[in-house]
Amino acid sequence: MGYREISLKLPTDYHDSQLRQSIAKALRIKEFSYLIDNKSLDARKKNDIHWLIQVAVSSREIKGGTPPERPSLTIPYKKRNEKAVVVGSGPAGFFAAFVLQKAGFCTTLIERGSEVDQRSREIDAFEHTGVFNPVSNYAFGEGGAGTFSDGKLTSRSKHISLEKEFILASYVRAGAPEEILYMAHPHLGSDNLKKIVRNLREEFIKIGGKILFETFLQDLKINDGKITEAVTPAGDIAADFFVIASGHSAHETYRMLIRRGVPFRTKNFAIGSRVEHPQEIINLAQWGQKKMAGVKAAEYRLTSNPENHLPVYTFCMCPGGVVVPASAYDKTNIVNGMSLYNRDGRFANAACVAGVHPDRLLGKQATPLEALDWLGALEENFYLFAQGFHAPFCTIPNFISGIESSENVESSYPLGLKPAPLWDLLPGDVTNAIRRGLQDFCRKVKGFETGIILGLESKTSSPIQVVRDESGLCPGFVNLYMVGEGSGYSGGIISSGADGIIAAMKIQEIA
Repeated sequence: MGYREISLKLPTDYHDSQLRQSIAKALRIKEFSYLIDNKSLDARKKNDIHWLIQVAVSSREIKGGTPPERPSLTIPYKKRNEKAVVVGSGPAGFFAAFVLQKAGFCTTLIERGSEVDQRSREIDAFEHTGVFNPVSNYAFGEGGAGTFSDGKLTSRSKHISLEKEFILASYVRAGAPEEILYMAHPHLGSDNLKKIVRNLREEFIKIGGKILFETFLQDLKINDGKITEAVTPAGDIAADFFVIASGHSAHETYRMLIRRGVPFRTKNFAIGSRVEHPQEIINLAQWGQKKMAGVKAAEYRLTSNPENHLPVYTFCMCPGGVVVPASAYDKTNIVNGMSLYNRDGRFANAACVAGVHPDRLLGKQATPLEALDWLGALEENFYLFAQGFHAPFCTIPNFISGIESSENVESSYPLGLKPAPLWDLLPGDVTNAIRRGLQDFCRKVKGFETGIILGLESKTSSPIQVVRDESGLCPGFVNLYMVGEGSGYSGGIISSGADGIIAAMKIQEIA
């Protein structure tokens, strides 16, 4: 059996039969099997948009060649008496708990929010009534904040290939489309994610894991640098190892950890707003046509480094998606983006944020607690201005010019918009940078100036970061690990999941 890897160029609306024909023609063979290794859209020329597909082909008609070894994550199992408690069921927490259970630990996963089906119902009720639920919302609940997102699976980290392969394989086993194994920019969509996290939960329970929903981590009991118990409303839970994967929205968990002596420091983060356009505007700008067979919806990734201003970039772009009310706490007002797998909604949205350090925002060397207080006050100010969960908004030209307007616009945001001088609600340095960035984006993307900018986007990352070693272990503690976006070391599904896996593997090595 011979082996070859080849690259093919195919139209956007190709069928599997065309792919097979192209392989047969390129290699001059008839009988073969193949796997797609990579698939990416080449849209550099609007009159020649196509898929670039890398294919691994095996056939008796091919002379020579050996398939490369594909290493996988090995989780050594041994019968153990040690117990582990993992806090948070987002990607970092779930995969930490999953690996620990596979390694033989007796693992309890606690989640402050509800299981995903109940969470979905209560989010739907929030969007219809405007009555906030502190237990089930876009920030807290099974699967973490990422459950209600576009479900992007890209990561810039180069050292987590084994962990990434394990995560993707787990998702496919739980019902994700197999294309996530080879797409250059894979995504799951919130509709798939809800099914996937439910199926993964069932797999975790089947191998002996325990999950407690609506169970908030109130405190930790500590004895000479060793955590002995997690304090929860359901009772104290004793364990030998503790992994905190709280996510970046759990500010009271940060405060509890700081109070208990866990060291944190401030770091760069990003704040801004969401921009939204009709999806057809973005399709026209990127493709030169309103729709394209075989491709869901056009995307963009934009950056700007205005001279003497903060860097500005778009983040978490949701093609065919919606802007959602993503507050973690009552009487705060923030937004985020979400899309389904088909990305077939009328609008496109993305965060438009400026990167900044808390010291610059506070005008002094800020402590971690001061950074959290400042951010919380900003989120509360947006709520006070809107008198609820309406999203303050203006058009992009209005934001650039600083001229108020009360014109009516269409938006996907479910709780309504409120005209606002958005530039006055954001910090001055952030406003000035975003103004320059938006001017740049309007030059780069035709029609960008027709969009709106709305709400406060404050959860791209955390303004603080735990001090920890390479395994995630917090200094001063012998059994406390902090991982995921809440740790300040990862962002997104893949890097957060990998962070949890790395900590779990280190724990099983030393236990």
